[in-house]
Amino acid sequence: MSPENISILRKVVNAFGEVDEDAFAAFTEPWTEVQIKRRQVLTRQGETEKYLYLVLDGVQRAYYTHGEKEVTLIFSYAGSFAGVIDSFFLQRPSAFCMEAITAGHCLRIHYNDIQRLMQEHRSIETWVRMGITQVLSDTLRRHIEILSFTAEEKFITLLKRSPHVLNLIPHKYLASYIGVDPTNFSKILGKVRL
Repeated sequence: MSPENISILRKVVNAFGEVDEDAFAAFTEPWTEVQIKRRQVLTRQGETEKYLYLVLDGVQRAYYTHGEKEVTLIFSYAGSFAGVIDSFFLQRPSAFCMEAITAGHCLRIHYNDIQRLMQEHRSIETWVRMGITQVLSDTLRRHIEILSFTAEEKFITLLKRSPHVLNLIPHKYLASYIGVDPTNFSKILGKVRL
């Protein structure tokens, strides 16, 4: 792995907790860099997730298909992890799909490598637990938004959390994320002061 990618990995790892130096050195070894094409499906609904990704550049989305409708659940972009986390750690078929919105590249690590590293290094196991706990916390907050907030409030909350998404992600996917059709999204965009 290049020194630049090691530095990126270190920064993202440190956001969830510290990993001791020996463990981090072992942690960097199994990651591989992969190129992602625009619209490439990383995980299909019904497949079991084999990889955890660290996005170096590009944008991905996880979505669920209900009838003819796609519902966007989450976005990933540079400096964030991607993949179907529950399918990855439980090794169960995914309930949703992960695809690239844009071309980009990622680092990825296989499930077997994460499991081995967690068994060999207590600090990696602790780091994974803290990361999963943060994902759970974020998911519960998102659940509150979905059940309680108006579309406009969801949009404002999204922009407060991630202001860069407005220029990074096509509006049709942002509309899906907040649960409105693209026409209503345009109206909300016109009403909200940024």
